[in-house]
Amino acid sequence: MNTPINDPGSLPPSDLPPPPPPASTEPLAGSGPGSEERQWAMFAHLSSLLGALLTGGVGVFIGPLVIWLIKKETMPFVDDQGKEALNFNITIAIVGVALIVLSVITFGIGLILALPVGLAVSVAWLVFTVIAAIKSSEGVSYRYPLTLRLIK
Repeated sequence: MNTPINDPGSLPPSDLPPPPPPASTEPLAGSGPGSEERQWAMFAHLSSLLGALLTGGVGVFIGPLVIWLIKKETMPFVDDQGKEALNFNITIAIVGVALIVLSVITFGIGLILALPVGLAVSVAWLVFTVIAAIKSSEGVSYRYPLTLRLIK
């Protein structure tokens, strides 16, 4: 039986060609957002954490709003992720206000529901914000679950 010369099975192991190099995990130039754009998108998500720390939770949407307004014209990825962070934090603020109104209307009895729901929403907000920051730093467009898309 004749074996073709180009058949790798016919060559001794030392004469086999080297395997191809592994594919790079970095996006190719021009195929995704650049590092500066990814960094600003990450800041858009993380700025809500800073707003929560500085204002006691009232200003969670101020940081994403400022970053989105400043960078939306020059960086399309920041435009997308800034709107996403802003919409999510506005949704969280609406839920917070609704829980406060429920507590006030029921003269405090609503706190039986408002406290555990508020705690669960706060933990979910923190987790989703960190996930979004990590994804955007990787250049991946992140979509928050259960978010009102008020700003398009």
